[in-house]
Amino acid sequence: MRHSKIIMLSALVMTSLMTVAHTASAATTSHEIQSFFDDSTEYKIGDAVPGMYRTKPYEIIDWQQRHLPAPDAGTHWTYIGGNYAMITDTDGKILKAESGDIYFQ
Repeated sequence: MRHSKIIMLSALVMTSLMTVAHTASAATTSHEIQSFFDDSTEYKIGDAVPGMYRTKPYEIIDWQQRHLPAPDAGTHWTYIGGNYAMITDTDGKILKAESGDIYFQ
């Protein structure tokens, strides 16, 4: 009986540790960023990007291949400063940003 309790307690501890390890792992695989630099300019969520980043040559159409989430309606992904930014089609406002490292995941 005592041996069974020790085994059950060990199993419970191991399960708890695996859950904590999985949570920590999931947190470190996020590529979402709040700000980034392009040359000497810092961009943050809510900032508008310069006009050239709103043009077709900078629009990311193969977002799945780059491991990016689907853009929301009225938005698209652009590449700026080695990172990806989801911007509004109308005014280029940054809604979300992902580290360029997401491509290699």
